[in-house]
Amino acid sequence: MTINVAILGCSGRMGRNLIQAASEHEYITLVGGSVRASSSFVNFDLGELAGIGALGKKTSTQLNDLLVADVFIDFTSIESTLENVKWCQQHKKAIVIGTTGFSAKQVQVIEQAGKTIPIVLAPNTSVGVNLLFKLVEITAKAIGDYTDIEIFEAHHRFKKDAPSGTAMKIGQVIADTLGRNLEKCAVYGREGLSDERKNDTIGFATIRAGDIVGEHTVFFADLGERLEITHKASSRMTFALGAMRAVTWLASANAGYYTMQDVLGLTD
Repeated sequence: MTINVAILGCSGRMGRNLIQAASEHEYITLVGGSVRASSSFVNFDLGELAGIGALGKKTSTQLNDLLVADVFIDFTSIESTLENVKWCQQHKKAIVIGTTGFSAKQVQVIEQAGKTIPIVLAPNTSVGVNLLFKLVEITAKAIGDYTDIEIFEAHHRFKKDAPSGTAMKIGQVIADTLGRNLEKCAVYGREGLSDERKNDTIGFATIRAGDIVGEHTVFFADLGERLEITHKASSRMTFALGAMRAVTWLASANAGYYTMQDVLGLTD
């Protein structure tokens, strides 16, 4: 089975990796990609945009030009993604979302859309990161109630949201496992004098520097020992390949709201 795929926001750093991954995939046909009307890459060959040679497919500013696609991939911005989800609902198209930074209410909007179309919402499409989510859940069940939990993340200087969507997902997995409310127990950075650390908090620390693709480490620290679980990405291609895995899974899925845990068969 060949799956027709279109990439939304294809001129960005992630979009170019998605173009390459889609064009090289055995079961995927790349049918087009979108850019903003103000972009300098309007009507640009997708392959030349990605630096892999002409593919004979041009960028477009109109989603209606991409109706032949079965599945859309969206790594754009919060506002654009929400508009694209509405369009996909109207035209009964499946969509893989890699955009991060959504509020709880915005996630609910996407969940509602999943009642009519197949949607994968993934703050991180890396297979390794999603295995990390599972390992963190297992660890939290075993020792999370008595250890100090801290989440460290580092990304490139251009990343806008902080903490990263992946870090927030890690925190949510831990909070859900331990029966905590993340909004109440999260601590985002520390400064100056403070009281002794509360055991039921989940700490976050953020670094933005250079060209770091993405690094996440979770500490489960007790007096006398600590367990560290770390994932480091050295190339955005790992996210692009994970997105292709989500596409091939979603193409045969029923309408629903899914995560990469579903794609990888890691859900209970």
